[in-house]
Amino acid sequence: MDQILTPTSGPSERFSDAEAAVDRLAQLYDEAAEFLRDHFLKAMADGRRPEGRIRAFYPEVRLTTQSFAQIDSRLSFGHVSMPGVYAATITRPDLFRNYLLQQIGQLIENYRTHVEIGYSDTPMPVHFAVANAGITVPQEGAAKFILRDVFDVPDLTTTNDDIVNGVYEPGPDGAGPLAPFTAQRVDYSLARLSHYTATDAEHFQNHVLFTNYQFYVSEFEAYARKMLADPDSGYTSFVSTGNVEISGPDEAIPPTAKMPQMPSYHLKRPGGGGITLVNIGVGPSNAKTATDHIAVLRPHAWIMVGHCAGLRNSQNLGDFVLAHAYLREDKVLDDDLPVWVPIPALAEIQVALEEAVEKETQLEGYDLKRIMRTGTVATLDNRNWELRDQRGPVQRLSQSRAVALDMESATIAANGFRFRVPYGTLLCISDKPLHGELKLPGMASDFYKTQVSRHLMIGIRAMESLRDMPLERMHSRKLRSFDETAFL
Repeated sequence: MDQILTPTSGPSERFSDAEAAVDRLAQLYDEAAEFLRDHFLKAMADGRRPEGRIRAFYPEVRLTTQSFAQIDSRLSFGHVSMPGVYAATITRPDLFRNYLLQQIGQLIENYRTHVEIGYSDTPMPVHFAVANAGITVPQEGAAKFILRDVFDVPDLTTTNDDIVNGVYEPGPDGAGPLAPFTAQRVDYSLARLSHYTATDAEHFQNHVLFTNYQFYVSEFEAYARKMLADPDSGYTSFVSTGNVEISGPDEAIPPTAKMPQMPSYHLKRPGGGGITLVNIGVGPSNAKTATDHIAVLRPHAWIMVGHCAGLRNSQNLGDFVLAHAYLREDKVLDDDLPVWVPIPALAEIQVALEEAVEKETQLEGYDLKRIMRTGTVATLDNRNWELRDQRGPVQRLSQSRAVALDMESATIAANGFRFRVPYGTLLCISDKPLHGELKLPGMASDFYKTQVSRHLMIGIRAMESLRDMPLERMHSRKLRSFDETAFL
């Protein structure tokens, strides 16, 4: 058996101070990642297989409780369901520092105890260790030795959604999950985010808007430049695809030679308090992919601001639809979140969106009903459903009381529910296929010119309102099960 080379590690240490605990996590992570990087670069330079196996481990945070004493239950997070041992592997403490300080600090305060920080028994894949340094790992067969014979590679047994899906089974030590994602699952998504959005995870803000049209991007950039021109706005910079970052309103952004699948744009504020816009394109598969990976960043809220088909004759093109229920026929989440699971509307998000519509349109109360309906949004996976026999779909749409139809909203809401991320939907009607108003080129152009700016501003206003809301108020218990991780 080959000798296994690992970084020198001492015993786990106890911490009653969140700052010190996170500092230790960062130290352990850096040591492990640097160990793997150094050995990898040496092996690539030498061009031969190292003597022995090179292995390093993720750090972990561990909590032990021995009492059923009830803690402050007003919070939906920061506590576990019963006494026991709970642990979470941690990656990129530099990126998640504020999150870790908040979550670990809450545990220490609630239980008046310590947490243990040390190395876990989960190996760190070399791909993730070197990615943060901008180093590329060659594909299997490209190196002069078999990579997995020497270094650990991603392992699906620790890169999955078992915790958030409620099917996690504790390992041999019996420790329950402390956080919704394992370190490998987080690292996987960080790598995918960079690939799909062409911006690094460091730029993502805590408030995420999703759209399904590129038209919203130019409006978002225009708003960003306006905010950068205002020294009192609180916004500090704007990031476009390719990690191009500007801090002045007149700075140029070079065109992107090759657009990513889901380009993302970030209007930044200190502490991640800004707004990210992601153009996910069309379809539930893209919606699931984007939210699967953004979820590991633990955003405070995400909202869909896209276009939809109006299903009522009383609606007009350009009217808004505030979703308070979802008919899920997107199919992409059926194995992770069964369709019988209700996706409830979240009061804080609903109020923020409705108030934003009122402010932007200067309408309220009964007058607001002229341009906005609250109701069920249906999400289908077939863009051209109306070209088939309509009797089945139309009957289901009518029975569900749906007022609008699209291909992304229910997916984003359902994944928000699954990942415990507050969610909402405000759509704008761009066509009425059941009433002879199809989305045709000339009509679409006029519609987009008049509605895109106002629709985007409503989403921005809602996010700015939610930004000022205490986190414990926004994270509703509707998102938490009775056997939940302590970390958000």
